[in-house]
Amino acid sequence: MSKLFAISYSLLILVQSFNINLEDVSKFKVLLEHAEFHQKTYGDSFFEFIAEHYGSEKYTHGSDHKEHENLPFKGDHQMCSHIHIPFTINSTNYNIEHPSFVEIPFNFFYKESHSIFEKHAVFQPPKCA
Repeated sequence: MSKLFAISYSLLILVQSFNINLEDVSKFKVLLEHAEFHQKTYGDSFFEFIAEHYGSEKYTHGSDHKEHENLPFKGDHQMCSHIHIPFTINSTNYNIEHPSFVEIPFNFFYKESHSIFEKHAVFQPPKCA
């Protein structure tokens, strides 16, 4: 069962890496109509049509037709773009001033506490030796 999940998740990641969205799926009809136009007009096979529009001849074929904008996988959503944010470091100097030592007057009186928990004579050290 775990192998089945691993295979299904890997296939899901593979399909997502193709970057196909619903807009591109809806444009497949335009792709087939434009391929049929190229076959009737220029005698191109489907593979030649793919090479002209998506392969090595993409830039030579260029913008001969206005239908090229409506073909699937022509959007900018497949390009990876990064935004570079410049960081500037401003130096800030902090002057820390130490206040002089102020002597507090001695206001403390210690008185030995008196407790009712005094030790009885039994627990006292011997007084005569």
